[in-house]
Amino acid sequence: MNRKISSFKSFTKNCIQEKYLIHDFMSGIETPKTDDKLPVYMTLSDLQQLFRSLEQDDSTLSKRNEIMFKLLAVTGMRRSELVSLTWSQLDFSNQTIRIYGKGKKERLLPLHPLLIPLLSTYKDSLDSYQSYATEPVILNKDGKPLNPRGLHSIFKKTLRKAGLPPSRFSLHHLRHTFATLMLQENKENVNLRTLQELLGHESITSTEVTFWINLASCVG
Repeated sequence: MNRKISSFKSFTKNCIQEKYLIHDFMSGIETPKTDDKLPVYMTLSDLQQLFRSLEQDDSTLSKRNEIMFKLLAVTGMRRSELVSLTWSQLDFSNQTIRIYGKGKKERLLPLHPLLIPLLSTYKDSLDSYQSYATEPVILNKDGKPLNPRGLHSIFKKTLRKAGLPPSRFSLHHLRHTFATLMLQENKENVNLRTLQELLGHESITSTEVTFWINLASCVG
């Protein structure tokens, strides 16, 4: 219902701008309020189970999969940001990742030291042209850039292989997991602005919902 009302509001606004309408018949209609639900996230135990399964996997592209899901879990980046990641965005010396988020806004994320050897080994396994600075880090089985749909499919298979319910978790839930574990481990040091910068939220309101709901779940 909210989506349909929003569509009508955008439609009538455009019609007025184009002089097809004189009055906005949607101006007095409000969207129904929705209840804030606790975000779904993996517990530390769930995440460790996922990581163990990734580390023990010796199938084709297992190292790529390990890199993908560990990056998502320890940086909080979006799946669109992951699949568009190039080697030039990774700075092993300074242990940072430069992310180009929504609206091409840049933010700098810490690169966990434990991921650097894994990324280096993976990079060495690629053909020379595939490790060029402007080439994508994440490739599909054909050596082409992986798309978000493919990433989603691989994640579901990885969850099943790790003994975790595929219907329970999505790729976006790894962002909630990142935020939740950040709060659990760093309650005194993580504030709203820090979380906003790490998650790349344009509006502080989005971060407030994540921050306070996750904080409540941590305390509870």
